[in-house]
Amino acid sequence: MPVFTRFSGSSQPGDGVSEAEEEQSGGQREGEREATAASGPGSASSRTLLGHRLTRLRAWRTGYPRTAGALRLAATALAAALVLGALLLPDTLPALKAVSFVRIPVEAVLGAVVVLALPRRPRLAAAVLYGLGLTVLTTVNLLDMGFNEYLGRGFNAALDWDLLPDAQAYVEDTFGGGVATAAAVGAVVLVLLVAAVMVAASVRLAGVLARHRVRASQGALAAGVVWVTCSALGLTLFGGPIASERGAGALRVHAQRTVESLRDEAAFAEQSKADTFGDTPPGELLPDLRGKDVIFTFIESYGRSAIEDPVMAPGVDRTLDTSTAALKKAGFAARSGWLTSATYGGSSWLGHSTTMSGLWIDNQRRYRTVSAGEHLTLTKAFQKTGAWDTVGVMPGVQKGWPEQKWYGLDRLYDAFDLGYKGPKFSWSTMPDQYALEAFQRRVHGKQRDKPLMSFVILTSSHQPWAPIPKTVGWDELGDGSVFDAIQKAGNKASDVITDTTKSREEYGKSIQYSVTSLTQWLERYGTDDTVLVFLGDHQPIARVSGNHASRDVPVSIVAKDPKVLDKVADWHWTEGLRPEHDAPVWRMNSFRDRFLKAFGSTPHPSKG
Repeated sequence: MPVFTRFSGSSQPGDGVSEAEEEQSGGQREGEREATAASGPGSASSRTLLGHRLTRLRAWRTGYPRTAGALRLAATALAAALVLGALLLPDTLPALKAVSFVRIPVEAVLGAVVVLALPRRPRLAAAVLYGLGLTVLTTVNLLDMGFNEYLGRGFNAALDWDLLPDAQAYVEDTFGGGVATAAAVGAVVLVLLVAAVMVAASVRLAGVLARHRVRASQGALAAGVVWVTCSALGLTLFGGPIASERGAGALRVHAQRTVESLRDEAAFAEQSKADTFGDTPPGELLPDLRGKDVIFTFIESYGRSAIEDPVMAPGVDRTLDTSTAALKKAGFAARSGWLTSATYGGSSWLGHSTTMSGLWIDNQRRYRTVSAGEHLTLTKAFQKTGAWDTVGVMPGVQKGWPEQKWYGLDRLYDAFDLGYKGPKFSWSTMPDQYALEAFQRRVHGKQRDKPLMSFVILTSSHQPWAPIPKTVGWDELGDGSVFDAIQKAGNKASDVITDTTKSREEYGKSIQYSVTSLTQWLERYGTDDTVLVFLGDHQPIARVSGNHASRDVPVSIVAKDPKVLDKVADWHWTEGLRPEHDAPVWRMNSFRDRFLKAFGSTPHPSKG
C-alpha cells in the first residue's frame, strides 16, 4: 500500500485512536508494536531483550531527531517504491523500462482504503497478506520474464513446475553441479527474501497510513478519483495507460491459464484415444517403403531463423547449398518444406512426440498423457508391420527412458551405449559426427535380415552453443578422444550465454556443424535404399531467434530412389535442402498422417 501524500514525522491532533495509544505506552510508535506482535510472544527473556533494544532505539531517536526523521522518511519511501514496483512490474524483459512504472496502480488505492478501514490487529494481518500477495505477483512476473526470454511464452503454474528438474539438469550439465546447486539455493533464497521485504514494506506502509489517517484518506480519495478519471477517458502516458491494473491483471491471466490447462488436460486425454490409423492392419502400413532403410533425424534447435535471419542465415544457407550439391553428386535428391513446431526455445521432446504421434503436444502434461497410452507413433508404425528392425540413437538420454516402448523402438542406444570417451560439449554429451559414426559402427553398418528404421536425435546445436565441436576426418574419430583439444580451445558457455550477438553467431555455427555432419554421413554411408527425413524440433530461444519469430522449422526428405520423392511430389516442397520462404507450412502434428498416406498406408480409425 503506497503513500500518496507526504508525511512528517510528528502526529497531528485528531488523527485517530492509535496516537492516544502511543502516548499511553510512553511514546512507542505503532509500527514498533506491530512489528513486536508480528514476531510472536516468545519467551520472557526475549521480550526483555526486545524491550531493551526498543528503549535504546527511542533514546537514539530522541538524541538525533533529524537523522531519525530522515531515516524514517527514507524507509517509508523505499517501502512505497517496492510496493509500487511490484504492482507495476512487467512480465517481459523488453518492457522493463522506467516508463512502465509511471502509472497509478488500482491495487495500491484499494489497499490503502482497506488499511484505513481496519483496526490495528486486522490491519496488521491484512498488511502481511498483502505483502505475501506481492511476493506471489513478483515471482510469477519474474518467471514470465524467464519463460518469455527462453521459451517465447509465459509461465504456466499448472504445467511448468514439471520442467524445473529438467532446468536444473540443464544447468548442471552446462555449468557444473556446483553452479546448479547454487542456482537452486539462490532461487529459494531470493523468493524468501522477496517475501520478507514485501511483508516488511507492507507492514510499514500500513502503520504510516494509520498514524496519518486523515491525510492518508484524503490522498487515497484523490488517487482514486484520478485513477477512475484516467481509466474512463483512456488517458495514456509514454505509450501506456495511466490507470493501471497490472497486478490484478497478471494474477487473473495466470489463474485463467491454470484453469484452462486443467480443462485441456482432461479433453486431450479423450482426444488422444482416437487415431486415424489406430486399427490399420500391419500389412496396410507403409507398403511403399518396404525394403528401405528409413532414418528420422531431429537436429536440435534447427529453426526457420537459422535459414532466414540476416546474422545466421548466410553461413547456414551456404552450408545447405553446399550439402545439396554434394548429395546430388553422390546420387541423392532432396525436397524441403516447413513445419510449425508445438514448442519453442526448448522442451525438444514435445516437438519429437508431436511429429511422430500426429497430436499437438505442447506441454508436459500432454506429453505424459500420450506417451503413457497406445496412440500410434510413426516410428511404432514401422515396428507394427514386422518388416523393419527399429532402433533409437539418443546421445542426450542419460537415464531411464520408458518412452522407448511408446515410440516402438526395439533397441535404444543412449549416451552410455555409443562408446564415447571424449569430452562433453556443454550440455551435449558427444559431437554429432561421433554419434553418427557410432550409429554406423554399431547399428546401421551391420548385416541384418530386415531393413532398419532409425530414430536419431542430434544434440550438438543445443544451447548454450559453447564450446562447439569441429568436423574432423571420419577415419580419425576413434573413441572420441580426438575432440579433447577442440573442446578445450572452444568458447566458454558463460561467455556466450550472456552475449546475445555472440549467441546468435555461435548458434548459426552449431547448425552448420550438425547439418554438415549429417549430410557427410549420408554421402559416406547412404545406399540406394536409404531414406533420410531430417528436421528441427523447435526454434532457438527468443533471445536468439527474436521476440516475434515464428515457430517454423525446416524439414527435408532425402533419397536416391526417385520413386520415394515421387510419392511426395504433391507436397510441392522445394528442391534441395533449403526450403524457399514461401514453401508449404504445415502444423507439425499433420506430418504423421501425411507421411503414412503418402507411402501407401490405409486409414482405419480407432475411437479408443
